[in-house]
Formats: sequence, structure tokens, C-alpha cells
Amino acid sequence: MQIRPPRPRRSVLYVPAVNDKALAKIASLDCDAVVVDLEDAVAPAEKATARERLKAFFGGLEKGPREMVIRVNALSSEWGADDLLAARECRPDAILLPKVDNARDILEANDMLDDVDARPSLSLWAMVETPKAVLNIGSIAELGRDRGARLACLVAGTNDLVKETGVRATADRRYLTPWLMQMVLAARAGGLDVLDGVSNVFRDLEAFGRECAEGRDMGFDGKTLIHPAQIEPANRAFSPSDAEIEEALSIRAAFALAENAGKGVISLNGRMVERLHLDQAERLLAKAGQ
Repeated sequence: MQIRPPRPRRSVLYVPAVNDKALAKIASLDCDAVVVDLEDAVAPAEKATARERLKAFFGGLEKGPREMVIRVNALSSEWGADDLLAARECRPDAILLPKVDNARDILEANDMLDDVDARPSLSLWAMVETPKAVLNIGSIAELGRDRGARLACLVAGTNDLVKETGVRATADRRYLTPWLMQMVLAARAGGLDVLDGVSNVFRDLEAFGRECAEGRDMGFDGKTLIHPAQIEPANRAFSPSDAEIEEALSIRAAFALAENAGKGVISLNGRMVERLHLDQAERLLAKAGQ
């Protein structure tokens, strides 16, 4: 189930709000989304300064093709409430909430935004980076069915999960995979997008490409990134192939034929194709810009 129009989120780059040089480069990058970060990338002594730089940056920002997201500090922290109000003022596409433990954390942020008349199109993204979040992932993702809750995307916080649980961060992510698959399953049940966690080894792009391919095969919509060099491999891995696009177009065309109007199942190129395959095809084509 998908209750929002699909959009590409293959590559989502974190950029510190205090890094003016990195912020200036955003317009030239080919990533699908940017998360301007007020949380992990900003030291406690710089939080207020980062908030002002954020406002200045968005004040001069020209609307481009990429999604612009702001990650605030946890609402339970001393900076969270001020961050959320500043983010609302900047009019991003979405606000990313860290340290989400349960559905109540999403609803609290939504209530705060409603209280300050935030526009309905402002979405919330949620970091899944605590043991409680993994245990509560079903009820968190269920908010995706409620348009009033604003929740549009889940983001795996793999570094924090490793830190909080003590599992070993192996190259094949074998100990994280069960939790990652729970995130994908819950996201699909709630009609949400879901993004794979970051890879800290940004110089080995071959290994990074393998991790992107793994995330794609697990069902993630894209990957969060920490360095611009990771954008192209992520875009390549999470983009549908020419063959996949051609097949999706053929499914769309077949169901559009007058003789197939109202049919739930048709025959196409020697195989049975159902309406659910048409839904999958439309989603793929939308994300491919078709």
C-alpha cells in the first residue's frame, strides 16, 4: 500500500548545518534529497549558531528538484523544541525526527507543528535507531496510514543501533539484517518509504556499491549518505534498469487496452499478470520519472 505519490529517494545526503562550504555545494549535487543536520553533526556549543545558519541558508535557497529535509534534535532534548520551530519556519519538504522510540514521539511532533499552523504538506521522517523503535516499529509505521500524522518515511540509524545494542558491525551486516528487514516490512504495511542506513567507509566505493545493492535487494527505497562521492553509486543501485522500465511500460500499456478494461488478470508475453503487478509497475515508473 502506498498512500502518497511515490518520488525518488535513492540518495539522501546528510549535510551539517554548520558547514557553509558543504551547504554551498548542494545545488550542484545529483542526490535526490538532502538532510541539513542540526543533530549529530553539530556540537552542543554550536546548536544555536547552527539554527541561525539554517535559517539563513533556507532563506536564500532556490527551490530545486531535490527534496530538502531538516534533521532536528530530539524533542526531549534542550534544543528539540526550538529546532522544530526553526525548521517549520524554513519551510522544508520534511523534518527528520531522531531518537524516535514509539508512535507517541511522532504524534507529539505533529501536534507541535499543528499548533503553529505548519502547512499540511510538511512531512515527518523518523529515525529508527533505538532498541525501543525496533520493538515498536509496527505501531510507528501504522501512522503512515493516517495522513494527519504527517509520517512519510522511515530512516535506519544503523550506527546508533550498533552503539545501543552492542552487536558487531560486520561488513556483511549480518547482525543488523533482521532489524533492517523488520523496518522494510513495517514501512510497506504503513505505506511509507524506508531508507537504508549510512556506510561510514566512503573511500571504498566498490564496497559501498555492494552495500547499496544489498539494501536494494532487501527492499529499501534508497540510502542515506555521508559523502558526495557516494551519490552516484547509490543512484545507480537504486534506479530501475532499462529492462525493468520496459517491462513496467508494457504492463501499463497492456492494462490500458480496451479489451482489458476491468480485468483483474491478463496474459502478457506468456505469463499471467495481475492488477498488483500494474500497481508495482506504476510505482516503479513514477520513481523513474516516467
